[in-house]
Amino acid sequence: MLHNRYLVPGGEDQSTAAEVALLREAGCSVDLVEHDNREIEQLSRARVAMRTIWSQQSFKEVFERLRSSDYEVLHVQNFFPLWSPSVYHAAVKAGVPVVQTLRNYRLMCVNSLFFRDGHPCEDCLGRTVPWPGVLHACYRQSRAGSAVVAGMITAHRLLRTWQKKVNAYIALTAFAREKFIAGGLPPEKIMIKPNFVHPAPAIGHGGGGYALFVGRLSSEKGISTLLDAWTLSHCVLPLKIVGDGPASARVAAAATNSPNIDYVGRKSPEVVIELMRGAEFLVFPSECYENMPRTIIEAFAVGTPVLASKIGAGLSMVEPDKTGFHFKAGDAGDLRRVAEWCSKNLDAVRALRPRARSEYELKYSGPANAQALLEIYRHAGKQAGRSSAVVERSQA
Repeated sequence: MLHNRYLVPGGEDQSTAAEVALLREAGCSVDLVEHDNREIEQLSRARVAMRTIWSQQSFKEVFERLRSSDYEVLHVQNFFPLWSPSVYHAAVKAGVPVVQTLRNYRLMCVNSLFFRDGHPCEDCLGRTVPWPGVLHACYRQSRAGSAVVAGMITAHRLLRTWQKKVNAYIALTAFAREKFIAGGLPPEKIMIKPNFVHPAPAIGHGGGGYALFVGRLSSEKGISTLLDAWTLSHCVLPLKIVGDGPASARVAAAATNSPNIDYVGRKSPEVVIELMRGAEFLVFPSECYENMPRTIIEAFAVGTPVLASKIGAGLSMVEPDKTGFHFKAGDAGDLRRVAEWCSKNLDAVRALRPRARSEYELKYSGPANAQALLEIYRHAGKQAGRSSAVVERSQA
């Protein structure tokens, strides 16, 4: 399992750790090999740029590791920026099947989100050279940085890395799969497997008298919409905000000025689950094409209904009047309307808790996910023309 950790730990890091633990519990031997973005501080900009496009160091490291032992699959979670797509080529040279989880849109979008200037953006979708992403400085508001990422995307499209060097892709939702197909990935290689929470946490019963937001504090997550909705209303439950990110100063200021907002900062997964158990509902105001947020799954796992924006995963995962409610993405007034109704009708909201838990048990539990993941490894082995013990386990 190969992963590049983020500076601010998030859902991708948690999901990687969860899959490693799940596979080990299922009897698989898993080596997790990681880079951490804190390593970038020790490198020059030029060296980081070169490694982003092609890391010869990563190629050698992965090839030697795969050749030195009887690995049956290389599962890449996040290669950006320190591993680079060179790891796929190393695996092919070593004769090891490759699986890539598509947790964001990095293979076709410079900022990986399909989000720009406060709204979804598909200007680079399907382009061999994603030049609009450079023009608009989509990667960290830097044209130089955006050019490096665009160079990586372009180089590996021309090398046909995405088409030829990966045996199986994992998309988290049908919505995301369609975007990847539109972006040029081979449909026959893209399989759908959702995120999960394992082991199953104890169900909560609400009663805490508060609403909850958990996630990265940034514009694409709908933070402005969230703060506006609560600041403009006096008829909603108090809102607890858990997380960290670029908008943390704005969230802290809003909490100082509004008695209805409580910014508690970043918390451990154990504390987050406990807060979810007591919350009357989770608010998920994302305004981008989310793949599959763990926060919604965690909320369902403890039986907490979700108020979600009608876009991406929020639209597909939350069923109105059964596991939560929808509001228009980016519309603070609509979010305020829905949140006020829920705040005044807590008995009706609490009545959704059993259905939310059932949704988790049906779609997002550990045992079913382990079987699905092993089946994907089997598919990758077939694509590579390789038989393995992973194949045998997945068929057992």
